[in-house]
Amino acid sequence: MVQNVAEMLPDLEPEDFYLLSGVEQGMRFSEWVRREKLPEFSRLTQEDVDYRLDRCLDRDLIERKTIQYEGYRLKFEGYDALALHAFVERDTISGFGSSLGVGKESDVYEVQSYKPLALKYHREGFTNFREVMKERDYTSDREHVSWLYTARKAAEREYEALEAVYPDVSVPRPVDQNRHAIVMEKIDGVELSRTRLEDEQVLPVLGLILDELAEAYDQGRVHADMSEYNVFVNEQGITIFDWPQSVPTDHENAEEFLERDVDNVVGYFRRKYPQLVPDDADVPGIAAAVADGDGDRARSLLGL
Repeated sequence: MVQNVAEMLPDLEPEDFYLLSGVEQGMRFSEWVRREKLPEFSRLTQEDVDYRLDRCLDRDLIERKTIQYEGYRLKFEGYDALALHAFVERDTISGFGSSLGVGKESDVYEVQSYKPLALKYHREGFTNFREVMKERDYTSDREHVSWLYTARKAAEREYEALEAVYPDVSVPRPVDQNRHAIVMEKIDGVELSRTRLEDEQVLPVLGLILDELAEAYDQGRVHADMSEYNVFVNEQGITIFDWPQSVPTDHENAEEFLERDVDNVVGYFRRKYPQLVPDDADVPGIAAAVADGDGDRARSLLGL
């Protein structure tokens, strides 16, 4: 658990992080890192490596396996510790709080800084590695791809997208990124999927989401994974999060992804509020209007 990693961080010594970084380095080349390679990767003596291995094994930060050789690899807790240590060293965060949400591909926690922020750990590739390998284009051209690489690339892609669209698009403000983790603004609100809107709010909220997708397109990005699960609703409006699958608008499938995003959002509102959202909404036309930045036409096609 990440909470346990945060609690043990003060007890870890600089050499422990050298060892963890050495295992991380070795995992660029193979899933399990040979024990005899660790002095080279960690820049520790063999004696110090032996001592640090025991400390990190006891703390469940790494795991050991004997194949044709004795090999080691990071557990997600070890990777979490490395990222968390980097944020503390940079003074990005000063304290660790409670869980804000745990999902299939990420865990989010409150952290302390000059004000409460959110820390998101990407988990892509750890439990559903083969599926992620097929779906993510950033893994397609590599012979050896570890879950570390997959999760780190997802974090990098999301942070890059947030930086590209903030503040013009209503997204969490990006603060820092290291390895598979992102520190961002903590957003208060309720997930759209868990919100029951009043009748007079339904079409305006749908219009706000389409406006944000249009602004993101104007800023050169398509979310490419829109659903009712990555929109927060509050009194100030809406916030769109979870951008690791986003693509630039010059991507060969950008228009297809945009239409799918629009279809997902309109489809959700149609299912939940059938008396208010037309059954025959022109999704391709709405998507085209969003791409053109023509919010009025997108709204008119929905009867707004």
